[in-house]
Amino acid sequence: MSPSLPELVTKRLALRCWSEGDRDDFANMNADPVVMRDLGGPLGRDESDRKLDRYAESFDRNGYGRWAIDLLLDGSRREFLGYAGVMPVSGEHPLGLHNEIGWRLRQDAWGHGFASEAAGAALRDVFTRIGLTHVLSYTASDNARSQAVMERLGLRREPSLDFSANYGGTELWHGLVWVASPSTTHSNER
Repeated sequence: MSPSLPELVTKRLALRCWSEGDRDDFANMNADPVVMRDLGGPLGRDESDRKLDRYAESFDRNGYGRWAIDLLLDGSRREFLGYAGVMPVSGEHPLGLHNEIGWRLRQDAWGHGFASEAAGAALRDVFTRIGLTHVLSYTASDNARSQAVMERLGLRREPSLDFSANYGGTELWHGLVWVASPSTTHSNER
């Protein structure tokens, strides 16, 4: 499905390319209304599958994208937790063409530092292997969890880039923007 890039391994996690076997776990995560609250609500299976296809195809087109995250258990056992990684965003976005770091975890994986650990590994990868010089991250003003991850990663808040957009819902979404760069981002290796 995705090219065979080496995994990014941290103390507790493995970030890997997507496989066909990830579809059920990904769809279950995307169907959780709490997990999907800030993204307009749960996704149906077809929409979830299309999203996973976009994530997998990003590696083919760009050499980077959203990685599947596995918790490393004892021996060779693993457990799917969600995703984290950097995706190119089209010029049709209010901020124009840019790269964005994002993450999404199953609700039972929240509060353990997994998002910070995985996003830190993904940022190190695009800064070193790909050579990106900056990456944006954005979230809603009431998403304190994502803002805490951005702060732990050492991202710099950039209010001049804040934007509003309609992502298909009835309400306008307001995004607060942070910037990651190789010199300011914490490695956050646990």
